[in-house]
Amino acid sequence: MISLTWTLIGFLLGSLPISVWLGKLVLRTDIRDYGDGNPGGTNVLRAGGRGLGLLAIILDMLKGAIPVSLAHYVFKVDSWPLIPVVLAPILGHAFSPLLGWRGGKALASTLGVWAALTVPFGPFVMGGSVFVFNKLLNTSGWAVMAALLALLGFLLAPALHWRSPGLAAGLTLPLFVAWAGTVAIIAWTHRADLRQRPQLRIRRTRR
Repeated sequence: MISLTWTLIGFLLGSLPISVWLGKLVLRTDIRDYGDGNPGGTNVLRAGGRGLGLLAIILDMLKGAIPVSLAHYVFKVDSWPLIPVVLAPILGHAFSPLLGWRGGKALASTLGVWAALTVPFGPFVMGGSVFVFNKLLNTSGWAVMAALLALLGFLLAPALHWRSPGLAAGLTLPLFVAWAGTVAIIAWTHRADLRQRPQLRIRRTRR
């Protein structure tokens, strides 16, 4: 029952379209009219600048981090019951009932969920990987996939997640299943990008 409760809470929190609300309340506009039409923090960044965009991204991360942290560290939800709790905020963001079962790409919520499980070093691995691969690859979808592989590498290396309370048992099978489920959801939300062939960004030098 505890796992089910936190799964429902996580899904409801994840489904809150914070970026859309910020756009309407602060900018008096629908952020889905910008960029790729995604109801997420990136389009708040495009519409309202860095400050508001960063706020939207942080709030979306908290939608994932808060329920997972409380369920895992306070209520001791672990092993197989933890899997739906991990996936619920990501699914809520990607398929929000408040947006007609449509949602964002769920990258920020994913970062929040896995940051909660991999503190203190995991968030730097994920955030740094997303930044680096976005600079190297021409499509954000492939950059995110590469970052998720970097996360798996982190989970597989016990020496790297030293003193990480969420990984005391290392990469267990349930945690791997949660990671694989995350990859499946993110692959779906980035499916348009993944149809393109990944290529390295090549800077043209002036002659």
